[in-house]
Amino acid sequence: MNILIDTNIVLDFLLRREPHIKNAEIIFKACKEFKINGFIAAHSIPDIFYIMRKSYTLYELKEIIKLLANFISIINLTEEMILSALSEHNFSDFEDSLQDECAQEINADYIITRNVNDFAHSKVKAIEPKEFIKNVLTI
Repeated sequence: MNILIDTNIVLDFLLRREPHIKNAEIIFKACKEFKINGFIAAHSIPDIFYIMRKSYTLYELKEIIKLLANFISIINLTEEMILSALSEHNFSDFEDSLQDECAQEINADYIITRNVNDFAHSKVKAIEPKEFIKNVLTI
């Protein structure tokens, strides 16, 4: 099973944000144990760096991303994916449209996010971590 993990879930995991950390840990553990194939979009990396810059040094941030890449794959955007996202008029947030393009590229079964409403028009089903753990991961 392939999943695209939205930036907010990655940040929940890395910054140990309550009350979301427990669900994020379960998802990342499943990826680390290769029970599921986890992916993050390459364009999420600069956002992660920017948000985490006050909590970690640049060196620490680089090491964190390298460690994450041991069990989470990073999906790149292509010109075609960007142009497709630009043509999509159902998303109010361009970044969410790019996430959907990445999810399609990896044939994701789900986009794991806490902002499911932002993906109402996504071609890949968006699901909250709690629902994914309860209804999908345990199957």
